[in-house]
Amino acid sequence: MTQIGSAASRHGSDAIVAAENEENEVQKSSMNFQANVMADESQVDVLIIGAGPAGSFLAFALGRAGISTRIVDKREVRIPAGHADGIQPRIIEVFQSYGIANRFLELAELVYADAFYNSSPNGGIRRTKLESTSLDSRFPFEATLSQAQIEGLLRSVMDEHGVHVEQPKIPISLTVSDDETELQSTDSHPVRVVLKRLIPDKEDHLSATSQASKDDTIEVVKAKYVVGADGAHSWVRKTLGIDMIGESTNYVWGAVDFVPETDFPDIRLTCAIHAQEGSCMLVPRENDMVRIYVQLEESKMDKAGRLDRSQFGAEDIIKIAQKLFYPYKITMPQKPDWWTAYIIGQRVASQFSVSNRAFIIGDACHTHSPKAGQGMNASMNDAHNLAWKLIYTLRQWAPSSLLNTYEFERHKFAQDLIDFDKVFATLYSTKPQPGDHTYSKFVQTCDAYSGFMSGCGIQYEASAIVDVKTSRQSLANKIIVGQRVPPGEILRTGDFRPYNVHDVLLSDTRFKIIIFSGDVNNPKQKAKLDAIAARLDQPEGFLQRYTPYGAPEDAVRIDTLDANVFAIPSRLRSHWSKAYFDGVSNCGRFGGNFYSGHGISDDGAIVVCRPDGYVGIVVALDELTAVEDYFAKFLSSSSQPLHS
Repeated sequence: MTQIGSAASRHGSDAIVAAENEENEVQKSSMNFQANVMADESQVDVLIIGAGPAGSFLAFALGRAGISTRIVDKREVRIPAGHADGIQPRIIEVFQSYGIANRFLELAELVYADAFYNSSPNGGIRRTKLESTSLDSRFPFEATLSQAQIEGLLRSVMDEHGVHVEQPKIPISLTVSDDETELQSTDSHPVRVVLKRLIPDKEDHLSATSQASKDDTIEVVKAKYVVGADGAHSWVRKTLGIDMIGESTNYVWGAVDFVPETDFPDIRLTCAIHAQEGSCMLVPRENDMVRIYVQLEESKMDKAGRLDRSQFGAEDIIKIAQKLFYPYKITMPQKPDWWTAYIIGQRVASQFSVSNRAFIIGDACHTHSPKAGQGMNASMNDAHNLAWKLIYTLRQWAPSSLLNTYEFERHKFAQDLIDFDKVFATLYSTKPQPGDHTYSKFVQTCDAYSGFMSGCGIQYEASAIVDVKTSRQSLANKIIVGQRVPPGEILRTGDFRPYNVHDVLLSDTRFKIIIFSGDVNNPKQKAKLDAIAARLDQPEGFLQRYTPYGAPEDAVRIDTLDANVFAIPSRLRSHWSKAYFDGVSNCGRFGGNFYSGHGISDDGAIVVCRPDGYVGIVVALDELTAVEDYFAKFLSSSSQPLHS
């Protein structure tokens, strides 16, 4: 995606071009770095290159788990405004699992409805549909907040765990060892990255003068893993020799953030507008701002297919919007907060990792249009997926083969996203003609892909960590193997306190075993629970085999749904707070339909939830061996001390 901007950088397009040229010169001069020049050396478990939402979220998740992590960025400071802004319900759920949802929601604008506008027979536009944004989430709304503020939030929580963005720094070389012994060693640091600090301190200049053999702006970092989160033009991806597969379109769009003056009635809703003159999208933003996307003429591109930056500005975007909003009026009385223009393209990286030691996430491995609000969401979901797998591998809780599932799961998602975006962006960018069905097809596409767009319907395919073949899906037919556990209200047995089930499925690196016990007053059901409890302490049981060495017994968390805490075997309730039941809270407004709402059989079920909130396997209460076999496919036995 090609972009230009003005207020975001507070300089304008000429300054952006100059900055790009300066960076290119730095890159060229950096290649002259010679091996005989002395440089500082260091080691780290994970080095992240790029501190946008994807890189910052990964750094936060790893730092929170106590993993040795560094993150560098080429920018001198973080972006002040603009860029991505939409957060879908699933990412808010993920934020909740990490304990940062409330901080985000305090800053964001919440949007509970979407409006669709089409051409009116009398000229101008009219509203033809109004619908709720999402009903399949505990957060049934979309949220908008500038990427700048989201990065600020992530940096704040990173800092709390001792991880800080180092900037401005760029990598000038990256090599991954081809020694198979080194690649397979859990203690090796087979990735070598040379970093260059772009703005040296005064002391560095003095040092360079007095000690010509040492370059204090250069550092050699030896890492166990490197993650490229450095955007659509990723240096890491190019250096690793990974291709981007896809194409650009001829669709040119502009976007502007501003505080409007208008009589448009749905200015605080997300709106899709299809007028005879073209298409437009409206997104409400924080601090009374809105973002408007409009389609620009293809003539804005030069012969090489690049945007001609000299032909338009934010005011031109507003002029087009004013035509599309007719008969409503909309003006920009003050300067915009940010604006940009881009050519829509859809591309996916040919691979997401090299030797399971170097990875790419976010825009570095998939690019698409921003219309469905998927860019930042997909990027942070990449990080969420990769984080727990790196943690398990680094702590030797799982062999490195677990990391294969990152590319397997996220590459398919990225390809599905690109396929969807091709349809979505084309319908958005096609000017409706009299008598055609472009608008109705657009609305139908939004409805058909609503689960995908909200992030709540993402489906991971069968693998070692998604056991579709063994699962008894009929026992919990709405808790889908390979999807995230859907939300629902439950009550804690000990004190009748209402919880959402997501509140016991936190992103704390643990697998969660949820035992839906059925009616434990039924002797048949009680016998099944007793058998589970007895099996846990046997040497071949999964709790004994896979609980990390030296960890507390609830390192693998077991939660049971039943109303009588003492009817549950004591081995299944290591603490009174581990038992919940499907009932109605005292206030009469929460709970009471979890079993029925999630399609759970009266015979009960065992559900294994992965550390990222996705369902790994569903089996019957008397099929505990299937759970043991599931973990055996990808976890390491804890019979020997493991590193923590």
